[in-house]
Amino acid sequence: MIPWPPGAATGIGSLPGTDIDEALRIVFGELPDLPHLPELPGRGAGADMIGRGATLLAELPVEIQPSGWRMTSRPGRDLRRARDFLERDLDALEAAAEGYAGTLKVQVAGPWTLAAGVELHSGHRVVSDHGATRELAQSLAEGLHAHLADVARRVPAATIVTQFDEPSIPAVLGGKVPTPSGYGTVRAVEASVVEQTLSGVLAVAPAQRRIVHCCAADVPITLLRGAGADAISLDASYAVSGDVLGAAVEAGTALWLGIVPGTDAPISLDAARDRVRKLWRELGFADEQLATSVVPTPACGLAGASPAYVRRALSIVRDVGRSLRDLQA
Repeated sequence: MIPWPPGAATGIGSLPGTDIDEALRIVFGELPDLPHLPELPGRGAGADMIGRGATLLAELPVEIQPSGWRMTSRPGRDLRRARDFLERDLDALEAAAEGYAGTLKVQVAGPWTLAAGVELHSGHRVVSDHGATRELAQSLAEGLHAHLADVARRVPAATIVTQFDEPSIPAVLGGKVPTPSGYGTVRAVEASVVEQTLSGVLAVAPAQRRIVHCCAADVPITLLRGAGADAISLDASYAVSGDVLGAAVEAGTALWLGIVPGTDAPISLDAARDRVRKLWRELGFADEQLATSVVPTPACGLAGASPAYVRRALSIVRDVGRSLRDLQA
C-alpha cells in the first residue's frame, strides 16, 4: 500500500537560494500532499547533495579539497559547517511542519553516488576500492538510521518516506567514473555487487517507503527493484524500455515521473499531463490506475532554476497529480 495519497506530486530535492524557511514555505504551499525537506546547495559546500550525504556517515569524517569531498582522519571545519546546515534545516522543518500529519519525504545520496563522489585519502574515488565502498555503505546506513529517527521525532505525526539519490549508478555499472588524472576510469562494478550494497542501505527505511531516484540515462530499473525500491524516480524524457517499465508497474513498483525540466524552460500543464498519459497508455494500463501508480515530479533538482520557474514547475506537477486523481472518479 503506497504511503502517499493518490494524485500526490513532489519535488526531487534541491531548490535555489539560501533561505530554508522560504524554501519550506514554497514546498508546503505548492506540494501539500507530499512535501519534502529541500536542499539548498547555493549556500555552498556542505549543503550540496554529496556534502549532505557525507554528513550522515557515522565515524567516517570528510573534508573539502580542491577536487571535492575527501575522507580525513578527524572531523574539521568543513564537516562542522555541513552538520550545521543540516541541523538548521531540521529546526526549520520542525517549525514549518508543526501539526503536519501527512507523508513527508527526505532525500539522501545513495551509497554508490557517495562512493563515486567522495575521495579516499589517496585522491582516488571510494568506488575504486571495494572494501572502502562496503565500509562507506555500512557507515551511511548507521547514520541514516539516526537521521530518520531524528526527523520522526521532530515531525511525529508524519509518515516519512526516503528518496535515495543514485544518479551515478549507471556510471558505476558502466565503468565511467573518472580516475584522479581524468585520463582513465574506475573499473565497472558488477551489477550483483551494486544491488546487494544498495539493498543494505535501503533496508534502513521501512518497506513501502523507499524511493530510488536516478535522473541519468540508462536507469537500471530491474536492479533497483531487486535492491528493494518501492518506487523508482526517473526523467521521463529518457527512453526506457516499455517492457521493463511495464514489468515494474505490474509488480507493484510506483513510478515517479520527471515531467518538467530542472532548469528554466517553456512548460505547460497540458503538455506535462499529456506526457504522463501518453506514456501510461503506451504501457497498456488503464487511466484509473494512474493516480496510485504515478507521482509527477520535476526531472531533477531545481537548484539551477529561477524562483519564478520553481513555483511554476511545482504548481504544474501538483496540478498534474490532481488531474490523475480525477481520472479515478
